[in-house]
Amino acid sequence: MRLTTKDEYSVRGLPEARIKPKMRVSPVWLVPLVAAVVAGWLVFENFQKMGPLITIEFNDGNEVEANQTTIRYRGVKVGAVRSIKLAADQRHVEVRARLENSAKDLAREGSVFWIVRPEVGATGLRGLDTIVSGPYIQVQPGTGKEQSHFIGADGPPLLDGSEGGLEIVVTTPELGTLNIGSPVYYRGMEAGEVKYFVLSADSRAVDVHLLIKTNFTQLVRTDSQFWNAGGININLRFLGINISAESFKSLVIGGIAFATPSAPGPQATNRATFPLNEKLDEKWLKWSPVISSTNAQTRATQPPPSSLLLNSMNPGSK
Repeated sequence: MRLTTKDEYSVRGLPEARIKPKMRVSPVWLVPLVAAVVAGWLVFENFQKMGPLITIEFNDGNEVEANQTTIRYRGVKVGAVRSIKLAADQRHVEVRARLENSAKDLAREGSVFWIVRPEVGATGLRGLDTIVSGPYIQVQPGTGKEQSHFIGADGPPLLDGSEGGLEIVVTTPELGTLNIGSPVYYRGMEAGEVKYFVLSADSRAVDVHLLIKTNFTQLVRTDSQFWNAGGININLRFLGINISAESFKSLVIGGIAFATPSAPGPQATNRATFPLNEKLDEKWLKWSPVISSTNAQTRATQPPPSSLLLNSMNPGSK
């Protein structure tokens, strides 16, 4: 009887070979598989963040670059420019941008987009951060229906409503030293500023629009008095001359001050109109109304109360 191969190995005392089945999937393939899963997850996550694609028309696209220029709202990035090209009529440029999903409600009728660049004005330097980072697109949200095509503005809205506060109007026959950014004072503290000015409807006066800070709005009443606090005030008195100004800032770009009677009237409403008195009436400085106001954001770095004394000559006061 012939022995089988297996029996021969057993008789001769030789070790028997064990055959293992070959693995069908190599561990090497696990690396690209994991990479593909991670890449797919990142794509899905980015897709979840993607908001609507919008088109904005601007008169020029100076320094606006695709995949670099961002769209911001309240200092937060809410989108980015994807492409920029010259329009078919060659009179403006078309900027296509993608908003983030969290900012999709910004793509509504009434939204205003404008390019923020370095600017030098009466209030000083603005947009200094764009010198390093380049310009960006700022947006003021609208409240209308959904929209994907917008006409960009040349500059920020006159009053965009995001700052809060109270908008009032003072009328004056002549603008004088007032300018955009001129301060508004209450008891020597900076309570607001001039935002813009236009001719009145009948062109007989200038309507100066002021924005009063939130923590000073309670102080503006229907019977408050406003006067021109810009320039230098010279008071001739029997024993000397008193030369004063509200602040050094008001000397440069003008200023407005206001006072409220000791028995104040109702609080002024938005866009209430007041006459701007050319000179101060001394009795206004004696008014001392008791009005609750929020001073949490008021810092003690403002000009001193009343007026800043520049020069005083009074021989009898030694």
